[in-house]
Amino acid sequence: MRLLLVEDDATVAACVRKGLVEEGFAVDHVEDGIGGLAMASGTAHDAAVIDVMLPGMDGLALIDELRR
Repeated sequence: MRLLLVEDDATVAACVRKGLVEEGFAVDHVEDGIGGLAMASGTAHDAAVIDVMLPGMDGLALIDELRR
């Protein structure tokens, strides 16, 4: 299962990614909302873990765009 992780805090992202990888998930990580939109548009993911407060485009706006 491939997951998209959109998190701008490097420490949090590293911890979340490590745990997900240990559980057998493939994880693509980006640090901002615009990068998250680009990654989601270019690669198929089964689910996404998205921070709310992101630079460039906040997480809620990103989710709205992904739903469209």
